Parts: sequence; C-alpha cells; structure tokens
Amino acid sequence: MIPADIRQDILHRLQRAEQEHQVRILFAIESGSRAWGFASPNSDYDVRFVYAHPRDWYLAVDLEERRDVIEYPIVDDIDLNGWDVRKALRLLWKSNPALIEWLQSPITYCEHGDFRQQALALLPAIYTSERGLYHYRSMASKNYRGYLKQDEVPLKKYFYVLRPLLAARWIADGRGAPPIEFERLLAMLNADEAQVRADIHTLLAQKRQAPELGRAAAVPSLNAFIETELARTLPELPWPPGGATRLDPLNQLFHATLAEGG
Repeated sequence: MIPADIRQDILHRLQRAEQEHQVRILFAIESGSRAWGFASPNSDYDVRFVYAHPRDWYLAVDLEERRDVIEYPIVDDIDLNGWDVRKALRLLWKSNPALIEWLQSPITYCEHGDFRQQALALLPAIYTSERGLYHYRSMASKNYRGYLKQDEVPLKKYFYVLRPLLAARWIADGRGAPPIEFERLLAMLNADEAQVRADIHTLLAQKRQAPELGRAAAVPSLNAFIETELARTLPELPWPPGGATRLDPLNQLFHATLAEGG
C-alpha cells in the first residue's frame, strides 16, 4: 500500500525526529485518505506519531509552557508531525477523534513497546459516544454545505461527508468508536440503500484514479442521501460520569510508558 522507497524515507525521517528532539517514538502511522482507503494517486502521506521525552522532562515547573508537538513542513508529499504522550493521553480522555483514528490506523510505520495496544484496550471504557457523534455530524455538515451544493464539486469532498456520516451511524448504533477504514463503514448502509452503495463505489473508483483536486459533476442520489442523513434526529446517548475515575488507567499507562524509557 505504501511504496517501499517512500516507507524507507518516512522511517529515516522518524529516526531523525527522535535524534533532533531527543524523544522516543511510541508508534507512527498513516492518517488521512490513504488510511481511510480512498487516496488519489498524488495524495500526501500523512504521517502521525506519538512520542515520549525522558521522564525528567515532565518534572518541570514550566511543563505547561513546553511545546508538546513536533511538526515538519511538507517535503516530497510527506507531511510528518506528532504529539507528546501526555498530550495524546489527555486527548484520549476527551475522546478526541483524531487521536482515536491514529490508534486504529491500518497502516503502521513503526511501533515500540505496547503503548498503542494498551491505549486501544482502554478505548471502550474511555470513549464518549456523544462527543464522537456530534463531531462527525458537524464535520459532515460543514463539508457538505461548503463544497457539495454546486453543479461541479471536488470529488474528495464527497468522502469528507460520507465517511463522517457513516461513522456517526456506527456510533448511534451503539458500536462505540468507529473504525477508520471507509470500506468497513459502508456496512452501515441498509439493504434498501443499494443504489447509494453502488454510486459510492463508482465514485470511489473515480477518486482513486483522479488527481487530489479532481472535480466532477455532483451526484444527485448521494446529495439526497446526505440531506436525509443530516436531517436525521440524533439519538439520546448517555453521557459518562466525570473523568476522575477514567483518568486512573490513563495515569497508569503514562507512568508505565515513561518507565520503559528509563
């Protein structure tokens, strides 16, 4: 899925990031359209990672003022950046969709230790369905209103609407955090939505062959499906109790991760 020369280049950049910033990368994955399963031939490589500093770095009066992200400019279509482990765990506590998608990415560049697997094991108890539902619905609505209500539209924007809408269905169905792969989310389409499914597969084939900024005529059946889905009444989902008890396992994972680094 990732060409061998590109993968090797990415691994070299990750190693340089560790050396430049004196950190330990816990895992690095592909995010964005390549992980979702609808990349264009010229899509960027969206490399994301979680890293840890040595333990003493966190024992500082100015910890809150210290930078907790590593970012690099896009070079040769490789977009590489990462989050500190403490930031990542705080975002997991808040059911941050981006971090949860990183954890579930089907494309892994490297993984050291068991931080990622332990975080995934905690996900069912940590995940707040209501936050996820409203995030994905808002994402779908914003992209639909902004890009798809025209005669000619950017192909990729259909998937920036359809994926979050199906993710919202997944959550509303009581399945917890939705998977990252678009093909798995298509299982949320009902038997009476066969035409929508067929039109999505046609569009998917176009997207995989078109440039990243490719445009095409709007698809009326998909627009109608999107309008219906956005008008759907949101279910009443239980809001979990306050985060105090849910923080305990995250703190334990944080301490264990720092201990691994010596």
